Amino acid sequence: MTSQKSLDAYVDEVRQLHAALRPAGIPAEPRYPAGLITIPAHVSHWAAERPDLLALALGDSRYTYAELDEIHRRVATWMSQHGVRRGDRVAIYLGNSVEFAIAFLAVLRLGAVHVPVNPMFQPAELAYELLDSEPVLIVTNSALSEVIEACEDRVPEIPVLLTDGTGELSWQSAVAAEPYAGDDGDLDSLAALNYTGGTTGMPKGCQHTQGHMLYTVASAATATEMAYDGDYVSLCYLPIFWIAGEDLGILIPFVLGGTSILMSRWNAGEAVDLIERYRVTLMTGTVENYLELMDTQDLASRDLSSLVDPQAVSFVRKMTPEVRRRWAELVPGSVLRESSYGMTETHTIDCVPYGFAENDFDLLSEPVFCGVPVPGTDIAVVELGTQNPVPLGEVGEIIVRSPSVTDGYWRNEEATREQLVDGWIHTGDNGRIDEQGFLHYLGRRKEMIKVNGMSVFPADVEMLLTQHPAVDSVAVVPTEDPETGQRPVAFVVPREGTDVTAEELTAWARDNMATYKVPLVAVLDALPMTATGKVRKNELAGDAAALNTVQPS
Repeated sequence: MTSQKSLDAYVDEVRQLHAALRPAGIPAEPRYPAGLITIPAHVSHWAAERPDLLALALGDSRYTYAELDEIHRRVATWMSQHGVRRGDRVAIYLGNSVEFAIAFLAVLRLGAVHVPVNPMFQPAELAYELLDSEPVLIVTNSALSEVIEACEDRVPEIPVLLTDGTGELSWQSAVAAEPYAGDDGDLDSLAALNYTGGTTGMPKGCQHTQGHMLYTVASAATATEMAYDGDYVSLCYLPIFWIAGEDLGILIPFVLGGTSILMSRWNAGEAVDLIERYRVTLMTGTVENYLELMDTQDLASRDLSSLVDPQAVSFVRKMTPEVRRRWAELVPGSVLRESSYGMTETHTIDCVPYGFAENDFDLLSEPVFCGVPVPGTDIAVVELGTQNPVPLGEVGEIIVRSPSVTDGYWRNEEATREQLVDGWIHTGDNGRIDEQGFLHYLGRRKEMIKVNGMSVFPADVEMLLTQHPAVDSVAVVPTEDPETGQRPVAFVVPREGTDVTAEELTAWARDNMATYKVPLVAVLDALPMTATGKVRKNELAGDAAALNTVQPS
């Protein structure tokens, strides 16, 4: 059996390859623009250095660094007065908004734990996450509070701070408090539970610290030459409850002393206006977003020259040399590239293809080209379920070690032991490191389904459906869909003595699940099983494809 020393030797070899591959001028270790201080302390630092610089904007709501520093301190005081203590969880159940970002900073200043909650969640999903994280406070708005009320029979009463309400439990009251004087957070304590799905069980809370957040920004900024001088401006319409949106819309701009321009949702015309108005330097969107910009907006007549590093994510449509060429013709000097390889467990930015676009080297290499790890991160490819590295060029499981790897899964020791081994996170992804040292992603071993870029895990949908009183067992498999990329298909066996239809289950799913998770449904007498009691999901794949041709979207 290969020894651990073999992995160490492998890592040393790969590090040398990466050092030679990195674009000129990019160091092997990350740079920290304001030092090793907390995320709220960065806002205070820039408030002293750049008080009048725009820090955060969405629509007509705009905050300079001086204003952002003051308002998040006021909200921190209000939270403290209402019982939030160090280590307590605070759920932020909002869409993209300035209140989300301000509450995030307030929670971290108190040394409490940020729990971002998907605003598309419906009662069954919301109840699970609230019961698992046990927050002492929920920050939300009036519309979403109705979903919380629908969970009252399943979840103990939790105080709610309404961003659009009145009275003592309102944002108006919170921002009237005196500014919080201290900073009770640190770089090493639990600071966030970022929930991610899995192939077994319900979503798990990835434990992250402020140190993880800070390293993510510093390493990504160093790897891609982001500006520290106040010129960095990000445009973020990605949901900031996603950890990728958190990075783009909150952490990167505030750590770099730049500007975060948020959008509540994607709109091509608005995006062009904002890029031009605020001199946006970085935007991350799907390939479809960029195609829409090119097809519907007169980009050649607009000044988008500030957008030096536009990044695309290939979900349904893929990045190609043709897409890049069209973009370059319309926005001269702007090179469109794939974003990064990463996962929630590592805070998402582990490996970047930055600097390898010449002659479309990145796009013409064997898919999917991920480039090289960011400074300070190690990536290895090993035999599945082991720490034994495979030779360069061979396929195995990607594992990652970095200062931003999760400390573990919240209250789930079994999952922590399975995926976190000697500081390495086992991703469950197929990949290979080629002879030059570049990482290639070859697909997930996990049974993940991508619906318009949103991750849908079969086990999540299966367990949600089993909450229906008429459901005995269920198996969920993916099927390809020309509109959304993929769709989940649920094969359901009803409980004995019940008579439930696919239409009834679909209606229940729409009431209890986020829209992108709602499956196509088929009702069966029994599921095909192996001799050891496992569902033969491969036998359901053909039926799933046929079902998708006859059922309406």
